[in-house]
Order: sequence, then C-alpha cells, then structure tokens
Amino acid sequence: MPRALVLMMAVLAVSACSGQDRDIGLRDLRSFSGGPDEFMVLPGKDLQQPADYASLPTPTPGGSNLTDQNPLADGVEALGGRGSALAMTDGIPSSDAALVSHVSRNGVSGDIRQVLAAEDEEFRRFSSRFTKLKLVKVDRYARAYRKFTLNPSVEAKKWRQFGVLTPTSPPRN
Repeated sequence: MPRALVLMMAVLAVSACSGQDRDIGLRDLRSFSGGPDEFMVLPGKDLQQPADYASLPTPTPGGSNLTDQNPLADGVEALGGRGSALAMTDGIPSSDAALVSHVSRNGVSGDIRQVLAAEDEEFRRFSSRFTKLKLVKVDRYARAYRKFTLNPSVEAKKWRQFGVLTPTSPPRN
C-alpha cells in the first residue's frame, strides 16, 4: 500500500510539471471528440446585386468583403443601434461626447487597458497555481472569478431599496 501511494504521488508530481510555458489559462475549451469544429466555419451573407456597380468598394486583398459576417455590428443593429459606429476610428462620436465627459469627470487613466491586463494576468497566475493537479479536464474560469460576479437578483433588490427604478429586472416577488 505505501508503494502505491508513493507511486501515485510521483505520477501527480510529474504531471503537475507538464504543460507548455506554464499555461495560466483557466479555460479548457478543447474538443476531445475528434470531429470537426463547427465554430470554425463562418458562412457569408447572401449575395445581392447592387443597384449601382460604381458604388461598390474597391477590392483589397485581405480586407473585408460586403458578404463577410460582422456579428458585433449585427448585434448592435438588432438592438436598435448603428453598426457603423463600431468601425469608427477617428475619436468619439458627437452623440457620445456628453456621456464621455460625464464618465471622465474624475480623471482618466490613459494606460488602463495595460494595467488591467497586467493585474488580470497576475490574478490568473495566482488562481492557476494548482490547476495542473487535476484528474479530469474541467473549466475552472467560473470558479476563479466567482467572487467578481454579480447576482442580478441581489443587485436589483439592493438598488430597489435605494429607490432606483429597475424596469428591466423581473417583477418583485
């Protein structure tokens, strides 16, 4: 019995050292079925004949196509917004200027993305210390970030107690 226990501990110790470059990813989304990945295929939009061929954009190798899918813009348009606003790269649109000035009234950190990326990498490195010691491949992302998630029912109740209207929340019980 002691030999089996020592052998099992040795196998676990060696398996904990495996991995490429100390992967700190908490998600394990690989498919082990051996079949094709249905999410790799992205069908194009239906072809349509334009009213005027002169209005077509000039083709650019490696660029976008009119029949390419754009899920983010399609989602924005489905919710009543303008999908073309996502392609805007020349600053803040005038319709959002008041919102941006209100949000940045207490100051804006220019390197917030880099700071958050570094902090999140450190958090994932800390959270993945013992993730190599596992018998079954599981996704540990939700467990690592559970203290950062909000419970929508509890939040709605809290804001209702402050007197804030929450019309998109479920009705009170």
